[in-house]
This record gives sequence, C-alpha cells and structure tokens, in this order.
Amino acid sequence: MAMAADIKQLLNNLLGFYDFTGKTIVSIGAGGGQMIEYARPAKRVFAVDSSAAALDTLRLNLGKSDLAGKFAIVLSDFYRCQQTGDVMLFEFCLHELPDPAEAIAHARRLAGDVLVADHFPGSEWAYYVAEEDKVARSWKALHACRPRKVQKHESVQSFKDYRELRQKVESMGEVAISRIEPFIGRTGFTIPMAYGFALL
Repeated sequence: MAMAADIKQLLNNLLGFYDFTGKTIVSIGAGGGQMIEYARPAKRVFAVDSSAAALDTLRLNLGKSDLAGKFAIVLSDFYRCQQTGDVMLFEFCLHELPDPAEAIAHARRLAGDVLVADHFPGSEWAYYVAEEDKVARSWKALHACRPRKVQKHESVQSFKDYRELRQKVESMGEVAISRIEPFIGRTGFTIPMAYGFALL
C-alpha cells in the first residue's frame, strides 16, 4: 500500500467524512498501521490482513501507541473473513483485491456501512506506481453501488531524492520503475496524489 506523506491530514479528512464513535470496525488491509488513530473514538477494531509481515508492523505501531487494547489482529484473506461489525473499512486496498465488486458485496454482508479509503482515479501517484488501471476498476465497482457519499482530496508524496522514490516503488514492478526514470538526478521533489473516500 502506498500511502500519502501527510498521514495526519488524511486522518483528519477521514474523521471528518465518517464518525467512528462507538463503532466496531472491521478494517481490511490494516497491516502496517499507518492509520491507527482513526480508532481512537471507536469501540473495537478487527484488523484484517493477508500479510503476516504487515500485521507484525501493525503490532509494532500499536505498541508505540495507547490503542493496542482496542485492536484484535486477524490474519486472513478478506474473501474468507466472516468477522462482522458496524463498518467495514478498506484501507487503501480495494484496488489491490482481485475482484473489487465481489469484495464490496462481501463487505456489505458483514456490516451495515462500507467505507472505502483509496487512491482516486487520475492520481499521478497511482500512474507512477502502475496502479491506475486497478484504481479505475475499483472506483467503477464503487460507483456501480451508488455510494451515499464520495469525497476527493489532494495530497503529495514527498521525496528527498530519486533513490528514496526508487526504494518506495521497487516492489511495484518494472513498469513502475521505468515510469519514475524522469526523476533520476532530482532532489527535494513531490508527486501529486489524489485520494478519496466513499461510503456505501
């Protein structure tokens, strides 16, 4: 998951978009734990991820906070997850799932609200990490469900040099690596990143 550099602003926008107060959240793609602060007003969070390594990082981040008691860690493929809650939250991962439409349908069977936070179509960052087609597909599936509310935000990814950018996108594959070649030799630059929220 490639995240916005300004996590604090992203969280403020998320908390302004949806009220988690007293809710039981089932968070999909929760590994890593960059966004754990959304859980502060919540009752409970079931953090679901299919990556044990990502969940280890989440545990580390929870250990540095006072939120660990609210979280239950669930190592599971989302399509097999049967955990119910008040709201299903996709943390910048819907576009990574093989069938976003089925993922949304499954989420709706498990919770009254489905909340998606993800990269927005047309985002430059999604292009550079070679995910623009996945992002477009996931938002097409979202719009087919007629969301109650959608909100778009603009952010940036900030890098001190090409090497830092290369390290961030290396795992995204050869297409992404070739797309970032124009940044070779540059220092202190940003790449625009549009993201958004949808509530079903």
